[in-house]
Amino acid sequence: MNIAKRRIDFVLLPIVILAAILNAYGIWNDQYANSYYTTAVGSMLRSFHNFFYASLDSAGSVTVDKPPVVFWIQTAFAYVFGLHGWSVILPQVLAGIGAVLLIYFIVKPSYGLAAARIAALVMATVPVVAAVSRTNNIDSMLVFTLLLGSWFLFKGAKQGSSWRILMAFALIGLAFNMKMLQAYMVLPAFYLFYLLAFQAKWRKKLLLLVGSTAIMAAISLSWAVTVDSIPADERPYIGSSETNSVLELAFGYNGLSRLTGRQNTAANTGMPDASNVTNPQRDRGDSTSVQTSNPRGGTNGNSGMNLPQGNEMPNGFTMPQGGFGGGGGMGGMFGTGQAGPLRLFQTELSGQASWLLPLALLGCIAIMTSLRRRNGSNQMKEAIFWLAWLLPVAAFFSVAGFFHQYYLIMLAPPIAALSGAGFVAMWKAYQERTGWRAWLLPLSVLLTTIFGWYIMQPFDETIGAGWSISELIAGIVVTVVLTVMMNRTHPWKQALVVAGFMVTLIGPVYWAFTPITYGGNSMIPAAGPTGSNGMFGGMTMGGRQGDRNNAMTPPSGQGDIEQQSPSSTGDSSPNNSNTGTPSFMEGGMNGMGSAQGIPTGGGRGGFGNRNEEIDSTTLQYLREHNTGETYLFATSDYNQAAPYIIDENEAVITLGGFSGSDPVYTTERLEQLVKSGQVKYFMIGGGMGGRGGNSEITNWIMEHGTEVPTSEWRSNSDEGGGFGNQSTLYEVKL
Repeated sequence: MNIAKRRIDFVLLPIVILAAILNAYGIWNDQYANSYYTTAVGSMLRSFHNFFYASLDSAGSVTVDKPPVVFWIQTAFAYVFGLHGWSVILPQVLAGIGAVLLIYFIVKPSYGLAAARIAALVMATVPVVAAVSRTNNIDSMLVFTLLLGSWFLFKGAKQGSSWRILMAFALIGLAFNMKMLQAYMVLPAFYLFYLLAFQAKWRKKLLLLVGSTAIMAAISLSWAVTVDSIPADERPYIGSSETNSVLELAFGYNGLSRLTGRQNTAANTGMPDASNVTNPQRDRGDSTSVQTSNPRGGTNGNSGMNLPQGNEMPNGFTMPQGGFGGGGGMGGMFGTGQAGPLRLFQTELSGQASWLLPLALLGCIAIMTSLRRRNGSNQMKEAIFWLAWLLPVAAFFSVAGFFHQYYLIMLAPPIAALSGAGFVAMWKAYQERTGWRAWLLPLSVLLTTIFGWYIMQPFDETIGAGWSISELIAGIVVTVVLTVMMNRTHPWKQALVVAGFMVTLIGPVYWAFTPITYGGNSMIPAAGPTGSNGMFGGMTMGGRQGDRNNAMTPPSGQGDIEQQSPSSTGDSSPNNSNTGTPSFMEGGMNGMGSAQGIPTGGGRGGFGNRNEEIDSTTLQYLREHNTGETYLFATSDYNQAAPYIIDENEAVITLGGFSGSDPVYTTERLEQLVKSGQVKYFMIGGGMGGRGGNSEITNWIMEHGTEVPTSEWRSNSDEGGGFGNQSTLYEVKL
């Protein structure tokens, strides 16, 4: 019997292979991945000091805006394989595959082999899972860790094992050190399941619960309290915090601010406030921004991109009034729709993780109404666990003021588990013809395929109407046949039920492949034909989502991509997409990350991942004129530092963290660095990533420095005029 239990499931194998393809194919083309995090990994490789704090720059002067655990793992991989885009993505690829396996092994004991297989397949093909797992963003590792905790929780409850319960909550604490309060979104499910499923006297149960919570809290706060207890002048500035505190970052910027949409007010020169798109606020984390003008014109400080005339940008590009895409506030800016109870069903978000919600919810009804009190207790409790995971997370994202589309990966595990268990429950009810519950299966196929048509239909001009129409027609046909065959017995009836489930996967499987076929964005990953427009979370710029005449050009997977005009060839292949250039962008964006156009994916990670390339003339000049300084140069824009740290292993200082606005340096400290011979060159301005910066620091550099003529240190100094060609190099000697 034990041998049978340990037998390899050969149906699971192709599911794992599919997950590996979706997560890993083409990651070797992503040169920098999310450069904000890859730059940190490059800096962390230089010293234990940088490694421990997850320092963004070589000097260990400012941290990234997230805890360090995932970056520790990425640094270990980079140490073994070298620092490449693919090497820092690989841990997330493995985490995505691991999550598929964990769902399988969590669902199988209570719901059976068929449910486990379906759950694993759904988990592998949730589009946002594929989009995130092929980047070096944190969320796939976070979900893997939470699922591992869920496995320990289920095992501990069934076996009455106290140490497994302790391990389950300890893993939530570990997950907190990956993405802070986002890890706690599963706590209602963990607490409720423990109270329902762990069999012990109430005194022991409560003591164990208190102990588990204490361990979780201790692990959660261990790094934060340690760092906050170290004097500020002996550690880096906590990036994106207002008070140079990890705890404030955790419960403020990475906590309550996500719900309210109110971002940090210090140096508020970045993204608009979620509640009012016209109020300049900064979004310094999650690695994207567009700098807007302040009421006085220009920017606060000179380190960022100067916008002297309101919405005017370099090369004549004009920011659309009211932001990009649809919707107002932050929801419109990042393609997260309008807050409300149906937000997850809106076009902006539904394509990421919501495809099978109708099936999962109807399946949950089938589970709850079909179980007997005694033999179905485990199934009932586990269904409650997944609902207690799904509903609070869905409620949060329905009302949250500021998040990105890829955060919806948190919905994937409960949707996958409930889809697997629920479909099998509906299948049994259909076979047994058990009254009204027998109708749940054909109804779930019909509603899910109609919903899939609804999601795909706005993109018909981009992907072709055949996909949405074929799913709709197939769903209707299968539903009719299932209805006709309900009271009949045929050998192929089971195959018909399987076909019904596979029809519901047409849309999500296609969407899961879009990061490969249309190109993805490592800065803000999102699935869908417009997912490479990562700065705006997959929303098109200046037009309705899915409109090929208003979408940005999908990438060819080779890094910087030339834009195509609307009159370009209609070839719909991924390498020659027919999504045209928006009218407000024509002739207006050259120079941002490349000499020819907007990098929307591939090697540079997309529009939101606006990286500079190494200028060989700049590198040669700085090396030749280095007279023993520790750092090659300092810059207000981490994007300018990124390629020199990642590709050339050079030591570079970032003066203001992600946004350029963090008060990392004072003029006194900068003066000390210069006098001690640690740095003498400062590269100021030119960055869309830098938003404002510290005007006092900038003014000090300009006052004490000598501007180096661009003809001496920059290639093609007379060309362009975009973001990459607006920086100025100063030499400061004291």
